[in-house]
Amino acid sequence: MTDIRRKPRHRRRRTAVAVGVPLALTAAGTFAYGADLGLFGADAQASASAATAAPAWATATADGFASVDALGQKGTYGGRDGRTVTVRTLADLEKYATAAEPYVIVVAATINMNPVGKEIKVASDKTIVGSGTSGQIVGGGFFLGTGVHNVIIRNLTIRDAYQGIWNDKDHDFDAIQMDGAHHVWIDHNDLRHMADGLIDVRKDSTNITVSWNKLSDNNKTFGIGWTTNVVTDITIHHNWFRETEQRNPSTDNAAHAHLYNNFLEDAAGTTIKSSYGNYSRGRTKMVLENSYFQGMNNPVTRDGTAAIVQKGNTFVATSGRNESGGTAFDPKAFYTYTLDKTADVPALLKAGVGPRSNIGTAATATTKAAAATTLTVAADGSGQYRTVQAAVNAVPANNPSRVVISVKPGTYRELVKVPSNKPHVTIQGSGGSRKDTTIVYNNASGTPKPDGSGTYGTGGSATVAVEADDFQARNLTISNDFDEAAHQNISGQAVALRTAADKVFLDGVIVSGDQDTLLVDTASKDKPGRVYMTNSYIIGNVDFIFGRATAVIDKSVITLKKRWNGTSAGYVTAPSTVAGRKGILIANSTVNGDVSDRTFYLGRPWHAGGDASLDPQTTVRNTTLSAAIRTTPWTDMSGFSWKDDRFAEYMNKGAGAATGSTSTDRPLLTDAQAANQEVTDWLGDWTPSA
Repeated sequence: MTDIRRKPRHRRRRTAVAVGVPLALTAAGTFAYGADLGLFGADAQASASAATAAPAWATATADGFASVDALGQKGTYGGRDGRTVTVRTLADLEKYATAAEPYVIVVAATINMNPVGKEIKVASDKTIVGSGTSGQIVGGGFFLGTGVHNVIIRNLTIRDAYQGIWNDKDHDFDAIQMDGAHHVWIDHNDLRHMADGLIDVRKDSTNITVSWNKLSDNNKTFGIGWTTNVVTDITIHHNWFRETEQRNPSTDNAAHAHLYNNFLEDAAGTTIKSSYGNYSRGRTKMVLENSYFQGMNNPVTRDGTAAIVQKGNTFVATSGRNESGGTAFDPKAFYTYTLDKTADVPALLKAGVGPRSNIGTAATATTKAAAATTLTVAADGSGQYRTVQAAVNAVPANNPSRVVISVKPGTYRELVKVPSNKPHVTIQGSGGSRKDTTIVYNNASGTPKPDGSGTYGTGGSATVAVEADDFQARNLTISNDFDEAAHQNISGQAVALRTAADKVFLDGVIVSGDQDTLLVDTASKDKPGRVYMTNSYIIGNVDFIFGRATAVIDKSVITLKKRWNGTSAGYVTAPSTVAGRKGILIANSTVNGDVSDRTFYLGRPWHAGGDASLDPQTTVRNTTLSAAIRTTPWTDMSGFSWKDDRFAEYMNKGAGAATGSTSTDRPLLTDAQAANQEVTDWLGDWTPSA
């Protein structure tokens, strides 16, 4: 694509600085989930006594203190002995969650609480699990009262009960509250932006495990206690606390509190300032192991009556109190567990917390996914093929099931094309990091073809071109290293990855280039195409996420790069969306880079070929924007005004985020508008899964 220069955000904190995420992020999927990621169905209604086995995620059991036999309960297994039901409405969710009998309840839609702040009173023996990433509870949450036990809450997003008052004394709107409950497992959820607590474990609740959750954008985040009795046993492991002010957690009068492999981050350049991190209060006995504290104020504090035993923790750019003392307990006297290395924790959790796309996804309970055929590629000859393209060529035309092309670590300088008659292909690096396996080439739009038939053009310059539906790329780097400085005489649009297909899933990849890095296209203007990218990096400078596909960039890092001559100037997106379709959505991500302040636009409208019927769309929401983003982040292109198309933001953070209310130069979505611009709205009936 041509560079034309060549031819109600509410703020709640006093300070602002920029967030960065290390490029060497551990590949998604390297951490252990156990056996609970089965690809069985959300819509199955089979009971545990049926001839077919229940899905693995429906029969998963808790670890930590929730696994300990106590109070007449043998571990925590939720509703595995009951039917599996799928709910899409508040009425159905409440009906099954409050029922006396056990249920596995699969939430397969965004459910808005009515009234705002409503907390469904969950009964015992329940598993409430999100279907892929589509299960969302908005404006309320769950309450587990006295005696409620054996409850699992997994894979959900629970969000946005916030009422506009940061230290809110009037609205007790929690994501998950327990008053006297026991044997509860809270796992792989995204909890954020509530009026009060994200998790409150109160009034002698015990045998609780909280694992692999993201807790963010909140004041009073995670409180434990509210009683003088010393009975609570709780395990808190592999959780990412990000931009949370206090109670991270605050643990009062807990008999045994075991915290390990958590990541507490107060990111520079954001609007929420931490007051304290892990707090041991009253007569709590706390063991704190292999956790990582980044930028936190008062990262570890204790009362004189409480105990904290610290082992193997890391503190980076923290300040204030960091305390330990007293005697605690040996967690291995209660249950077994394995510690991850502290240095690995930030990358591990950034890749692994929150809802997973392959838990609770719809299929039938009687069917497992067919085993995939695997082809191996190794440049040194130790695989079946030496090049990635040779492996693609070996995939039979119109293959009915998945073929995984496993590529050993190395640099593969080649062009790769997956033609439209070879669906269900996965190209996956087999190394420990996405940087270990790289597919790279250096064609540009103006590069002459070897046969003398002209130049490649923008789309034709792609290092990897995907024209087949249901394609996946995982754990690798796709790059275009065209040298603009050395070739100023030719057009420098140089695509790393072009997709022109539907249901393209990019998970744990790096896509790197300069101008026009990632082209998300469709097979033709009249055909839709969807792309979902997560846990990934995109690197570029000019229009480097562009095209007419419906594309979601989720939980990823967009890295801004200086241009060939060292200047800072560029555009993140250039959508060419067909009218009536969704365009580009950037959500829950970070936009930063080593470039000058206020030099990059978030986007501009690409009316490809001067087509006035197009209706380009980019939405950027719940994303951290560095100071590189211009205060007026949208601009015109080739005579078309961005104001005639669809460009908006919602709830962004950081030095580059909007500082006031919506304006004609910087439109912000209302809460009502944002409710219809979620990831699931973009993907429709498709839930990406491995």
